[in-house]
Amino acid sequence: MIIYEISANVRLDLTGEYEQFMRETHIPDLLETGYFSGAELERVTDGVYRARYLAENRETLEDYFQTEVERLREDFNKKFPKGIDVSRQILEILEIWKSV
Repeated sequence: MIIYEISANVRLDLTGEYEQFMRETHIPDLLETGYFSGAELERVTDGVYRARYLAENRETLEDYFQTEVERLREDFNKKFPKGIDVSRQILEILEIWKSV
Protein backbone atom coordinates (compact mmCIF):
# COMPACT_ATOMS: atom_id res chain seq x y z
CA MET A 1 0.00 0.00 0.00
CA ILE A 2 1.22 3.48 -0.88
CA ILE A 3 0.26 6.74 0.80
CA TYR A 4 0.45 9.89 -1.29
CA GLU A 5 0.55 12.69 1.26
CA ILE A 6 0.14 16.38 0.60
CA SER A 7 0.80 18.93 3.33
CA ALA A 8 -0.72 22.38 2.95
CA ASN A 9 0.09 25.56 4.82
CA VAL A 10 -3.03 27.62 4.31
CA ARG A 11 -3.29 31.35 4.94
CA LEU A 12 -5.70 31.67 7.86
CA ASP A 13 -8.28 33.70 5.97
CA LEU A 14 -8.54 30.86 3.41
CA THR A 15 -8.99 27.91 5.79
CA GLY A 16 -12.79 27.70 5.56
CA GLU A 17 -12.77 27.93 1.78
CA TYR A 18 -9.91 25.40 1.59
CA GLU A 19 -11.69 22.87 3.80
CA GLN A 20 -14.91 23.21 1.82
CA PHE A 21 -13.10 22.84 -1.53
CA MET A 22 -11.21 19.78 -0.35
CA ARG A 23 -14.32 18.10 1.08
CA GLU A 24 -16.78 18.94 -1.67
CA THR A 25 -14.62 19.08 -4.82
CA HIS A 26 -10.96 18.10 -4.77
CA ILE A 27 -11.01 14.87 -2.79
CA PRO A 28 -14.18 13.54 -4.50
CA ASP A 29 -12.66 14.40 -7.91
CA LEU A 30 -9.43 12.62 -7.01
CA LEU A 31 -11.23 9.51 -5.78
CA GLU A 32 -13.36 9.51 -8.91
CA THR A 33 -10.21 8.84 -10.97
CA GLY A 34 -10.22 5.27 -9.64
CA TYR A 35 -6.53 5.29 -8.72
CA PHE A 36 -7.07 5.55 -4.96
CA SER A 37 -8.96 3.35 -2.51
CA GLY A 38 -9.47 6.05 0.11
CA ALA A 39 -8.51 9.45 1.42
CA GLU A 40 -8.16 11.39 4.67
CA LEU A 41 -8.11 15.10 5.36
CA GLU A 42 -6.49 16.14 8.62
CA ARG A 43 -5.99 19.45 10.36
CA VAL A 44 -2.58 19.44 12.05
CA THR A 45 -2.97 22.88 13.59
CA ASP A 46 -4.51 26.20 12.56
CA GLY A 47 -3.71 26.67 8.88
CA VAL A 48 -1.79 23.40 8.50
CA TYR A 49 -3.46 20.44 6.81
CA ARG A 50 -2.52 17.02 5.54
CA ALA A 51 -4.38 15.05 2.87
CA ARG A 52 -3.53 11.38 2.53
CA TYR A 53 -4.54 9.26 -0.44
CA LEU A 54 -4.22 5.46 -0.48
CA ALA A 55 -3.03 3.69 -3.63
CA GLU A 56 -2.73 -0.07 -4.04
CA ASN A 57 0.90 0.09 -5.24
CA ARG A 58 3.54 2.37 -6.73
CA GLU A 59 2.54 1.51 -10.30
CA THR A 60 -1.01 2.71 -9.66
CA LEU A 61 0.31 5.98 -8.26
CA GLU A 62 2.60 6.42 -11.27
CA ASP A 63 -0.37 5.85 -13.58
CA TYR A 64 -2.22 8.61 -11.71
CA PHE A 65 0.77 10.94 -12.16
CA GLN A 66 0.83 10.20 -15.90
CA THR A 67 -2.88 10.67 -16.53
CA GLU A 68 -4.64 12.84 -13.93
CA VAL A 69 -2.33 14.82 -11.66
CA GLU A 70 -1.85 17.84 -13.95
CA ARG A 71 -5.58 18.37 -14.38
CA LEU A 72 -6.28 18.21 -10.65
CA ARG A 73 -3.33 20.43 -9.72
CA GLU A 74 -4.42 22.98 -12.32
CA ASP A 75 -7.95 22.99 -10.90
CA PHE A 76 -6.56 23.50 -7.38
CA ASN A 77 -4.24 26.29 -8.49
CA LYS A 78 -7.07 28.10 -10.28
CA LYS A 79 -9.09 28.06 -7.08
CA PHE A 80 -6.14 29.05 -4.89
CA PRO A 81 -3.51 30.92 -6.93
CA LYS A 82 -2.03 32.40 -3.73
CA GLY A 83 -2.08 31.76 -0.01
CA ILE A 84 -1.42 28.03 0.08
CA ASP A 85 1.98 26.34 0.06
CA VAL A 86 2.01 22.60 -0.54
CA SER A 87 4.59 19.87 -0.22
CA ARG A 88 4.23 16.25 -1.27
CA GLN A 89 5.69 12.96 -0.22
CA ILE A 90 5.16 9.30 -0.98
CA LEU A 91 5.17 6.73 1.81
CA GLU A 92 5.24 2.97 1.45
CA ILE A 93 3.42 1.02 4.14
CA LEU A 94 5.65 -1.88 5.10
CA GLU A 95 3.38 -3.48 7.67
CA ILE A 96 0.25 -2.74 9.68
CA TRP A 97 -0.37 -4.04 13.17
CA LYS A 98 -3.85 -4.15 14.63
CA SER A 99 -4.70 -4.44 18.28
CA VAL A 100 -6.48 -7.56 19.42
